[in-house]
Amino acid sequence: MAAHDDEAAGGREALATLCATYWYPLYSYARRRGANRESAADLVQGFFAALIEKDWAADADPSRGRFRAFLITAFKRFRAKEHRRDAAEKRGGGRAILSLDFDDGETRFQAEGSPELEPDRAFERRWALTALGRALDRTRREFEDGGRGALFAGLVPYVGGAGETRPYAEIAARLGMTEGAVGVAVHRLRARYREAVRAEIRDTVADEAAVDDEIRHLMNAVAGV
Repeated sequence: MAAHDDEAAGGREALATLCATYWYPLYSYARRRGANRESAADLVQGFFAALIEKDWAADADPSRGRFRAFLITAFKRFRAKEHRRDAAEKRGGGRAILSLDFDDGETRFQAEGSPELEPDRAFERRWALTALGRALDRTRREFEDGGRGALFAGLVPYVGGAGETRPYAEIAARLGMTEGAVGVAVHRLRARYREAVRAEIRDTVADEAAVDDEIRHLMNAVAGV
């Protein structure tokens, strides 16, 4: 919404932040559509140059759809046009608009697997996993800022983080807690994580009413539904 409003303070910064957060799903999409590593990086960087500098977000209707849908639709149009143009000239000579780690992006892409997943579904799945990962990082920072980093590390598998879920008794012995306290901590962690997911999604939809629908959509994308 801030990016859509020309008069909003920090509108361009808000858009740049979202783009820097969710650039990788576009890179993965371009790679799955047949672009090589260099072309995909060039397409994504050129797209963001046009999106931010030409204020394409002002043409979007925030009452229809999600930032996710707007971004992939705009990217598809940009990609189609670039196939009919001199790419190097139209992309600002390779000038970087956002600082994006395409080396890391390519490593992630090669590790993804699932080559049979068609590009649009892969984009939505990667978008969902990015949102969930950011929500998990947000929750981790909350725990660490409160001096509870060890507790988070022990319980994070219970909210889908890396590692295996361990019995409450084992966790309790390691952290000097009771099993009951561990159970309460897991419940609270799940609640904080759910709110972090909502906060992350809230940044990419038009209003609060759209949050639950977007969460359901992204959970289905992760599950492959």
